[in-house]
Amino acid sequence: MLSAAISKVLGAFFKIPLTNLLGGVGMGYFSCAYGLFLPIYALSATGLSSAVAKLTAEYAAKGCFNSVRRVRNTSRLLFLGLGAVLTLIIIFLSKPFAIYTSGDTSSWYALLMIAPSALFGCMSAVERGYYEGLQNMYPTAMSQAVEAIVKVICGLWFSKFVLEHESQVLLFFPNGTDILSVAAAAAVLGVTVSTVGGLCYFFFRNLLGGDGFSRSSLCAGNIDSRRHIAKRLMITMLPITLGSVGATLTSIIDLCTIMRCIDFSQEHSMAVLISRFGDIAADRAFPAFVYGAFTGMALTVFNLVPSITNMYGRSVLPCAAHACAKGKIESLREQVRSVLFAAGLIAVPSGIGLIMLADPIMLTLYSEHTEEASIAANALAALSPGMVFICLVTPLFSIMQGIGRADLPVKLMLVGVAVKLLGNLLLIPSPLFTETGAGISTSICYGIMLVLSLISLRHELKENLGIIKTMLPIVYASLMSGGVVYILKSVLRSYNIIIQLAGCISGAIIIYCIVLWLMGHSRKNIREMLSLRI
Repeated sequence: MLSAAISKVLGAFFKIPLTNLLGGVGMGYFSCAYGLFLPIYALSATGLSSAVAKLTAEYAAKGCFNSVRRVRNTSRLLFLGLGAVLTLIIIFLSKPFAIYTSGDTSSWYALLMIAPSALFGCMSAVERGYYEGLQNMYPTAMSQAVEAIVKVICGLWFSKFVLEHESQVLLFFPNGTDILSVAAAAAVLGVTVSTVGGLCYFFFRNLLGGDGFSRSSLCAGNIDSRRHIAKRLMITMLPITLGSVGATLTSIIDLCTIMRCIDFSQEHSMAVLISRFGDIAADRAFPAFVYGAFTGMALTVFNLVPSITNMYGRSVLPCAAHACAKGKIESLREQVRSVLFAAGLIAVPSGIGLIMLADPIMLTLYSEHTEEASIAANALAALSPGMVFICLVTPLFSIMQGIGRADLPVKLMLVGVAVKLLGNLLLIPSPLFTETGAGISTSICYGIMLVLSLISLRHELKENLGIIKTMLPIVYASLMSGGVVYILKSVLRSYNIIIQLAGCISGAIIIYCIVLWLMGHSRKNIREMLSLRI
């Protein structure tokens, strides 16, 4: 969690200055490539690593340490080939993908730059999953931190270099090439280089430290064949990978629908758009402008909290697999309650805070682009309920995968994605919901997935999970802190925006902690609920 928090803070230091460099249109090009990167990242960082982690945890629980080591070696071969194939697919399909999603080839260069990340991401996924399966989260944490640092340094430097040397850089591109599209591609190249940095960390760690197994532990016990392990790995990987990629389908849907739906709105409701957004709504680049504000600004803030709470899912998966292998059903029920409490402790107050403070947050972060920040603030307020839901859904999906029901997340996500697509198509073309339509449909999508996940887990574990009793104190304390924010916004209205934000956030945190304490969640109780140990 600490590593994820640091990575996201560094990610904000990357995205926020980058947005100020590229503006809404340039971030639209960047987000087009990043939208394609997300399912690749989900496939490698979540899907493949979770499959390796599950299989590693099962063998480790049975004491088959020779098979544990063979899982890693077999996975390396499999995922090296998979990463190479994905890279080639992206390279060959990048131009038609750019034309289909945005109507021109402006984002093509950025798509090309993201292609090698598939290969390096798949290789890092093997190492992360291996150590996570052994319930050692430190290598994953360190590699994430390395990736975040490299991305900030390289991405911003590459992009700034292109913008500062425009005339020299454009000599290498066809006439009429938009410098913003090249600068966006340079930023994306920084993302790809960061995946190389993460893989290099594992190379040196394995070279210098190893995995901690002694020679005697490896000499004992039987060892499964590579063919058997590969078969089990593929069987385990397929539903988990489909579920992980499915989780990013919302971004693909946004990529394929937002700009086209706004194009439709420009053709049929131009007068209403101009009355809402001004003359910029008549610009040909307005769809990319809104898409860049939504994905490059609103979603950047939206993803901060889930990226931290997702670590509960990463850590609970091998624990659930371990408990399931030993038949500890009561331990699984306790893990469901613990992981929901741990995620909700952060997610619920954060969601309420983002709804109430969306405007000052976006205007503070993107002070140089007030028009984009205003659009992003409306979108962020609509997205915030969905942020709470996804924080709770993700660890539940990990538990399902750990107990051998990796098919359930896939089915539930397909339902949610269908709702998301329908919501985008109905809401975004309406000029009343232009910038908020995608956010509303996202929140509904994740809300449905959360309800269905709780019903499914209760059916699988055959007992009432006690979710209401677990979550009610958090919800109540969060609403109380939200009321304090409402009051403080009025009291501090005459002060500058930084003081308003600092005062509201500080007051909300104090009241939230006090209310939780008064309701009986003392430090000892919270520490016990946060523990995911078996």
